[in-house]
Parts: sequence; C-alpha cells; structure tokens
Amino acid sequence: MRRALRWLLSLTVLIGTVSAGAGATAGAATAAEPYTQTGKAAETASTADTSTADSGTADIKDRLLAVPGMSLIEEKPYEGYRYFVLSYTQPVDHKHPSRGTFEQRLTVLHKDTSRPTVLFTGGYNVSTTPSRSEPTRIIDGNQVSLEYRYFTPSRPSPTDWSKLDIRQAASDEHRVFTALKKIYSKKWLTTGGSKGGMTATYYERFYPRDMDGVVAYVAPNDVVNNEDSAYDRFFEKVGTAECRAKLNAVQREALIRRKPLERKYADYAAENSATFTTVGTLDKAYEAVVLDLVWGFWQYSTAADCADVPDAKTVSDQDLFAYVDEISGWSAYTDQGLEPYTPYYYQAGTQLGSPTIQLPHLKGLSRYGYQPPRNFVPRSIPMRFEQHAMRDIDTWVRHHADRMLFVYGENDPWGAERFSVGKGTHDSYVYTAPGGNHGANVAGLVPAEKAKATARVLHWAGVAPAAVQADPSAAKPLATYDAKLDKHEVTRENTLRP
Repeated sequence: MRRALRWLLSLTVLIGTVSAGAGATAGAATAAEPYTQTGKAAETASTADTSTADSGTADIKDRLLAVPGMSLIEEKPYEGYRYFVLSYTQPVDHKHPSRGTFEQRLTVLHKDTSRPTVLFTGGYNVSTTPSRSEPTRIIDGNQVSLEYRYFTPSRPSPTDWSKLDIRQAASDEHRVFTALKKIYSKKWLTTGGSKGGMTATYYERFYPRDMDGVVAYVAPNDVVNNEDSAYDRFFEKVGTAECRAKLNAVQREALIRRKPLERKYADYAAENSATFTTVGTLDKAYEAVVLDLVWGFWQYSTAADCADVPDAKTVSDQDLFAYVDEISGWSAYTDQGLEPYTPYYYQAGTQLGSPTIQLPHLKGLSRYGYQPPRNFVPRSIPMRFEQHAMRDIDTWVRHHADRMLFVYGENDPWGAERFSVGKGTHDSYVYTAPGGNHGANVAGLVPAEKAKATARVLHWAGVAPAAVQADPSAAKPLATYDAKLDKHEVTRENTLRP
C-alpha cells in the first residue's frame, strides 16, 4: 500500500472537520443490528470504569507523571484544556518485555477526568500541536494520541525491524490504555484515519475488551495482496469520463516527455541534494511519481478540481512538471523523502499489502509498473510478507465486529478495498460519504447516516443526552467547533502513505 503525495492532509485533525459538499443525495451503508449494553461494554462498566490511579484531587500533570514509565516532554497551554506531550517506556517486544525498551511519544488533550476519552492514532508520527479528532468533539472528551512505533523518535536503537508488526503496535496501545484508564475511568473510544483507521481496527481485533467503541476512517483492507481488481474497477468509474480521460492523458504525456522532464528532475535533485540509492535510479523514482498521479488526484482532490487538470496537448514542459509535483511530489521517492516513512513501507511489504493496478493507457510507456514496497526500504532491512495477517483481520471484523463504525469517501481509491460487517457482528456500520475523498468523515455523510453515526458514538461513550436516546436524529457534537482545534490543514510536504 503506497502512494506518494505532496499535498498531505493531516489526518490527526482532518477527520474532525472535512465534510462532503452540499447537495449530496445518498450514501452507501451497511450495518449490523444494534444491541443493548451487554458483553464487553457491560464488563468494562463493571470493572475498569471504577478504577482510580490516585487521589482525584491531585493535579492532572502529577497524576500522569505518577504512571510508571511516563515522563513529561512539555506542556502547552490551550484554553479549556491541559495539553501534554509525554514519553512512555514501552517494551520492544511485548512477548518478551525483558529484551529491551524504547520511548514512545504520546500527547494528552485533557478536559476532565469525568469525561470519556478518545485514543487516537494516526498510524505515523504524532502531532505535538493541540488538535481534536471528530469523535473527541462529538463526545466533548479527552484525547490521548499515540505515535506509531518505529516512527522517529519512537524507535528502538538498535532497531530490530522484526518487532514492527500490527500485534506489537496493538500491544503498545493496550499498555497505554491500561495505564491511563486508572486516571480516565469513564468510557473509551479509539479512532484514526487511513493507516490510523487500520491501526484502530487491528487494536480492536487483538484487544476487543479494551474499547467501548471504534471509529475508523478511510481504512484500507487489502485482504489478498495479489488480487487488486477492485482498484481497477474503481478507476474505471470514479468521477466523470471526461475527468478520467484528462488525468490519464496528463499521466501518459509525462511518460512521453520522460527525457526532457527527467532533465528537470535531475536539476531538481541537484538543487535539493536529493539522492536515489534506495529506489535505485532517478528513472525509477521519476516513473513512481508519475504513476502516483491519478491515484493521488482522487485521494485528496474533488470532482471540482478536474477543471484545473492541464491540457496534455498544450501544456508546457515546465507546467507539466509543476503539476505532477503538486499532485504526487518529486521528493517522494528520493532517499530523503523515503527515509521518514521506512516503517510504513516495511509494514506494507510484510503485512499490510500494497495495491497494484492495471494501466492500459500507459502500455509501451511504463518500464516498471507499480513498484513493490521492497523497492522503498533499504536492502539492509530484511522483509518477508505474511499472507495470513490481513485475512485474519478481515475475517474477524466480518464476523465479530462489536460497536465499530467505518467511514469511507465515495471517490477515495483506498476505499475500493474496505472493511465489511456481516453475520455475527453487533451495532457496527459501514458508511460512505458521497463525493468524499480520503478526508471523509461523519460530518460528510448524508443527514440520516450522519445523525445515526453521531448518536451511536455518543451512546458508546455513555454521554448521549436524553433527547438523543429518544430520537437519534437529534444527535450532534457536544463540543462547539473550535477553529484551531478542529480545523484541518493541508501541508505541502512529502508523504508516502494511505
């Protein structure tokens, strides 16, 4: 699973505010029947909910730092909250905790210990700027955000890459939850977008008794790594025929003009001291960026942006080079662009999988096709793909999902292979935001689904007002919109991820 984009939507805050355009008609949805509070939710209420760490009158910073292994990096002021950037000592190997530790960054957006808490994971580095995920705003709660293991600085040294897997990462979350549940004793939800949505789902699979609910946004589900026809079907239908033709023509033109544009790429690399040791050659990096163009457009753009796609027949070399840079990012497959995301590519090539789509419009022009994750990880790091990992997750979700909500965007390529809920699941849903991209969220759903999803999140967190319990259509976020906490920002930088 890999895409190189320069327009990075920061999912840490993106899932709190992005919504589909007005005038949406109908969203696709599947759901399993709701149920009363039994099973894991009842067990949680009768056990962990009543635990405490120490005196509830102690300062929250003192209570957090009283957790064994927890240390303070800094506290940042934010009106109405306390915000802490922390470090927590984790075992490198949860199965053998005596075999070394590392420091994992996390942040705590503290509102009140009497409120429920959201455990947020972006699946990558954690942001150290105060922000609020959509579920946190819906329930007006606390938020604990965790950096994914092996993303610097949360990386063991020396680095045993074999300990970077979905089970170890889930165990990181479990230990953080176990430690902080003694302070934040009310209900907990977990959430994340994209790779973070995947991470939240895997955590639920391995520790199904921890959370009272899961909200997973735009989470890819590549069950069978070498069967990717769903993506081919997606690209045959997404948007309008005119827009698809324009994008394909620009992508094709970038390969037709490979020679002059590669000269520009070489100049770019020289100016930025960029190298290509990991991918192998400038030519391989060039094609990888070009092949990301169509996928990258639909991942982060909207149908309205089709008007800005240049005319392949008349666009100048410089404007073509600039447009590819805007959508895909020339720095993405340089050594410098790849290095921060080595943990992602490692996981894509060992467990998560990576899509390969057919490119008939590039026949005779593409030399390498979609390159595998192995090409984007230094050869000094061994990799072996585990065929069963995603099958296990998919099977579990299909038959055992309990209080899980999946939200996808209609026009997001990553949603072509998605999670489904079926027989044996309870109070679990899959919704699609009409016209939505990789920033799809509850706010972008059609009104009935938006209200239903919001009501379920409030119910799972134990804070649904009486009016919502009587009429779910009345559901809305409990916290007022905050332009700083809830506003998503588009940051122009390299990224290599779903």
